[in-house]
Amino acid sequence: MADPFIITQEKSTSPVLLVADHASRHIPEEYKALGIEDPALLRRHVAWDIGIEDVTRRMSEKLDATAIYSTFSRLLVDANRYPDDTASMPAVSDGVHVPANETISDADRKERLDRFFYPYHRKLENLVKAKAEEHALPLVLSMHSFTPVMSDFERPWHIGILWDRDERLAVPMLDILKKNPTLVVGDNEPYSAREPFGYTMNEHGTKLDIPHVVIEIRQDLIDTHHGAEQWANLMVDLVRQVQKRLETV
Repeated sequence: MADPFIITQEKSTSPVLLVADHASRHIPEEYKALGIEDPALLRRHVAWDIGIEDVTRRMSEKLDATAIYSTFSRLLVDANRYPDDTASMPAVSDGVHVPANETISDADRKERLDRFFYPYHRKLENLVKAKAEEHALPLVLSMHSFTPVMSDFERPWHIGILWDRDERLAVPMLDILKKNPTLVVGDNEPYSAREPFGYTMNEHGTKLDIPHVVIEIRQDLIDTHHGAEQWANLMVDLVRQVQKRLETV
């Protein structure tokens, strides 16, 4: 059985760790597409974060930074939700009904958690631990993408920086990004990291007091390789600038 994650640059000596919880829309054949009859629905944002795997891989290479990517769809089990959250295995996602999740048994729920969620997070836990042992200031960036339109609202932001109590990465990132006149930057937009807590950054960042931040990039900006390359370059420059600032503190 394949691992529920892929790692790039695992032996990197960089303090940067990139995390892509929603990198894949893959649902193994035995789950029969979770009962979703139209394959086109599984190419939409409900199944994964469009474009973010491409951006993160390019960042990993350019920064020589370790990165971890999920290899399972968020509809199967969401790697960034607590297991007891109804959004962990959603019955409905942005109007898309997921029949297998509407009738899932406790045994099937446990099987998905044991097969995908927990092994993914055990690996991530080990990666974070290794970075913390190697570096006085490891940096964990959780990479996501968001839809241009939600509930008929056209989202104006190009990028959002999500954070809660830890301002070590978020504040300098916001300061740098807002100096770029071509960007519309969201501070805890289009979502807030303060309520509800995402599993990944709360468990692997906040609780361990490791500098962390969530990056949200609008999907229509990174749904091509050209767009992904542009945004990877922008993000690499941003990370390097933030690292320089932290080194002088």
